[in-house]
Amino acid sequence: MASITQLAGYALVLYVGWRLLRPFISKSPLDNIPGVVNDSFLSGNIPSIFHPRKGWAFQKRQAEFGRVSTLYGLFGTKLLFTYDPRALHAIYVKEQDVYEESDILLSSFGLYLGPGLLATVGDQHRRQRKMLNPLFSAKHLREMTPIFTGIIHKLEDAITARVKNGVQEIDVLNWMGRTALELIGQGGLGHSFDPLTEDVADEFADSVKAYFPVQSQINIIVRQTLHILVRIGPAAFRRKVVEMLPREGASQHMMRISDALTARSLKIVNEKKRALQQGDAALKQQVGEGKDIMSVLLRENMRAAEEDRLSDEEVVAQVSTLVLAAMDTTSNALARIFYLLCEHPDVQQKLREEIIQARDDGTGKLRDLDYDEVMELPYLDAVCRETLRRFPPVVGLFRVVRKDSVLPLSAPIRGIDGTMIDAIPVKKGMNVITNIQASNNNPELWGPDADEWKPERWMNPLPRALEEAHIPGVYSHLMTFIGGARACIGFKFSQLEMKVVLATLIPAFSFDLTDKPIEWNAAGVTYPSIGDSFKPEMPLRVTRLDAPSV
Repeated sequence: MASITQLAGYALVLYVGWRLLRPFISKSPLDNIPGVVNDSFLSGNIPSIFHPRKGWAFQKRQAEFGRVSTLYGLFGTKLLFTYDPRALHAIYVKEQDVYEESDILLSSFGLYLGPGLLATVGDQHRRQRKMLNPLFSAKHLREMTPIFTGIIHKLEDAITARVKNGVQEIDVLNWMGRTALELIGQGGLGHSFDPLTEDVADEFADSVKAYFPVQSQINIIVRQTLHILVRIGPAAFRRKVVEMLPREGASQHMMRISDALTARSLKIVNEKKRALQQGDAALKQQVGEGKDIMSVLLRENMRAAEEDRLSDEEVVAQVSTLVLAAMDTTSNALARIFYLLCEHPDVQQKLREEIIQARDDGTGKLRDLDYDEVMELPYLDAVCRETLRRFPPVVGLFRVVRKDSVLPLSAPIRGIDGTMIDAIPVKKGMNVITNIQASNNNPELWGPDADEWKPERWMNPLPRALEEAHIPGVYSHLMTFIGGARACIGFKFSQLEMKVVLATLIPAFSFDLTDKPIEWNAAGVTYPSIGDSFKPEMPLRVTRLDAPSV
């Protein structure tokens, strides 16, 4: 009798054979949609899309085909590529159960992080979100604002200590990552990862920072077939296979990252459980005094009806998921803001003046702002919105069609045969890429200056075409945090973090570019590096200003 491994091998061969032959024996509804030429029969356009540097040029070339186009996946399979507003509304809101997260992404997050929000769909995802939603409300964030402020003052002190003898080169990305980790640590998990007052090595922090850069180095074919590979044999067998690969390779590195995340997440959850069992007095002795997201989640989970309760595995997975989602996206978004403020010193100075005026306590000293004050500063808000519009940390997302449907369009497009197309039949199993960056920078909606970074655009009425397009994003007519049931649950947390960091650091320091060339890399989350290197870093010249003291 054939072994499980042999049967899995036969199944994989049959699947690959079917994928190879399918483009030649079946017609696709996408055959009449214009798009880029196929780069490779085996890998299609996928390597171009996901290349850290060449990916930008490919995305620009793809966007030139308009709101709807096609490109090629593995083995000649056509993919639908869109940023059409009505199509986005159908995908993310109206028919969100038809267009679900792709198996590729679900398998990836599930393998490395466990069954958290990013790796689940359907009722399981809704149950998790129902439990977590109240913890990211404005009411809860108001209570956490003093925690944020205290952490970022430590960051200010740390940078001050390093520039006290004059202008110094500081890796701003590294400090934004450390700060973001400590913010989600204290505010989200009731756990301190980093004192910020000294340089410390932390395997968990290093693993989070390395997650997306290392993942992008895994062989493209492996990444695209991961949802198949994770079903071959038992978990112990798959782990043994990975352990046989070169230790310095990306696959083994990702395994070590996953192990580090899981181990620390389990430790944090167990510490919280023990504190809960000991009562409120024990919680008050912990970081966050029991008001952090994880303490509240565990408490509410214990009280919840059995059908709504999260399993221990799900709770542990939420820790890794929340930290990764909160740290990497926000720290890289903040790095982009500082980079843009260096390129536009007039904007940096105007922002500084607004913040100092708002923080002036009338005696020449700067006070801390509460939640509502920092969230309502108009120019600070404009700088953040414009950066998230022009340069979203995640530039595109995959969706897979779970059942046959028809995708509507906001206006007809011309097919290859010259006919006008106002809706596209989509078939079960078809893959769709939604282009977040193209939607955010669509000149049809934002005007001819859509590709320019102009915070002032948010100080004036927005274009009427944009208002009428009804972009389905949860934030400012943007798809940066997407929309619908899978919209980013922590987008208000992220906004607060960005604004408190800027409101604290901009009055205290001046930021300028160095002579080192900064390159922005396309990955799961866009990140900066220097020159030909792919190591995440962004050095800036930092000068302490004679700002009034707090």
